[in-house]
Amino acid sequence: MAGRREFGVPGFAVPGFAPWPREGGERRRGKLLRSKVPRETHAAFEPPADRPDVVRAVEETNAGRLPELVPIRVGRMTASPFAFLRGTAGLMACDLAATPVSGVTAQLCGDAHAANFGLYGDARGRLVMDINDFDETVPGPWEWDVKRLAASLVLAGREGGAGETACRQAAFDAVGSYRRTLRVLARMPASEAWHAVPDAELVTFADAHELTEVLRGVAAKALRNTGARFAAKSTARAPDGSWRFTAAPPVLREVSDVQARAVAASLAAYRDTVPADLHPLLARHSVHDVAFRVVGTGSVGTRSYVVLLLDRREEPLVLQVKEARPSALLPHLARAGFAGPGPVAHEGRRVVLGQQRMQVVSDILMGWTTVDGLPYQVRQFRNRKGSVDPAALLPGQLDDYGRLAGALLARAHARTADAALLSGYCGRSEALDEALAAFAVTYADRSEADHAQLLAAVRRGRLPAETGV
Repeated sequence: MAGRREFGVPGFAVPGFAPWPREGGERRRGKLLRSKVPRETHAAFEPPADRPDVVRAVEETNAGRLPELVPIRVGRMTASPFAFLRGTAGLMACDLAATPVSGVTAQLCGDAHAANFGLYGDARGRLVMDINDFDETVPGPWEWDVKRLAASLVLAGREGGAGETACRQAAFDAVGSYRRTLRVLARMPASEAWHAVPDAELVTFADAHELTEVLRGVAAKALRNTGARFAAKSTARAPDGSWRFTAAPPVLREVSDVQARAVAASLAAYRDTVPADLHPLLARHSVHDVAFRVVGTGSVGTRSYVVLLLDRREEPLVLQVKEARPSALLPHLARAGFAGPGPVAHEGRRVVLGQQRMQVVSDILMGWTTVDGLPYQVRQFRNRKGSVDPAALLPGQLDDYGRLAGALLARAHARTADAALLSGYCGRSEALDEALAAFAVTYADRSEADHAQLLAAVRRGRLPAETGV
């Protein structure tokens, strides 16, 4: 076989595969980027001159949401500066658009704050740990995710009563873990790096042993947090023998027959977005009921439904059909020199594909559909999900959690950006860790000032707020 090829021809040129020979080393390319954007420059933050008024920014993000739920959203954001940050991914993207970037693109979570990492079940019900919220996912500058994580750790620590040294250390350690994880991945064969850092080894890999007991408790709760358990608590048998959700307003409420039929009918289109080998599994379930359910802080006010399906043994499968709005980061990417993904054919598809690109293991039943002309993502509801509340951690645990989250974020970014390229830029020294820790403290101060403005607007009656929901 070797004799059939012309001597000296270096491999084959195949579209979709890397050329051979490669032009230079990716690590070297990353190092060269430092001369254009020194790592120390990431420490600085000045609000851009055209930064919108905080209240106006919140009002703009409320556009298109269900008006009766907006007070719940605002009320949740008033709880703390950390809660405010969680609800304002777009405002932070506006701020980050004016900060330095190295020019390397990765698939972004888009909302990589410290509370968006957690446990969930794989296809066999075993727990894995990863980023778990992708509403804002879009290709963009990797620095944005890292900076959002670092700033959120400072705010979470402050909310939990940690001192400034501990808060800054958590941000510093998160960036250091991100940087070191990239170095590990860059030294591995591509196929091994793709599934590297197994979940069973995460705590040891990230040197997060102080979290062992915390994670054990979260895992125990996550294993019980299933759609079946939700259905057992939230449904009752109707006179016709079918099962129906029982309303628990304002979080869980009934919908009209017209709306229920529209959501149920959309599952036919959703089925076509799920791999064909799973069609027989879906076909063994019948749709019984649809209800509206309020979702988390950043998504409150969007349309979100739970759908009850039962198999022939009346064992439940609960799907969430959640409205997918355009990424809040999209308007700000061009200002940072990134072209963005171009026109998005379907926002639900954007979320699902972004999630699959970043997670090592994803929900096998993820898909997308359209209801009344609006795009939705579809996924299993309460798929053994569990998360650590970073604001409830002890100061000695916060830096461990930062290292764990930093490692997970690096693993996710390395699936779409070359780990060697990123590692070359981040380097061996702690220069980037120091810079981003300084940024995190400065941006946390900015978020606290923004939160104070939000509280003042609520007190003046400019924004309606309903707390405790």
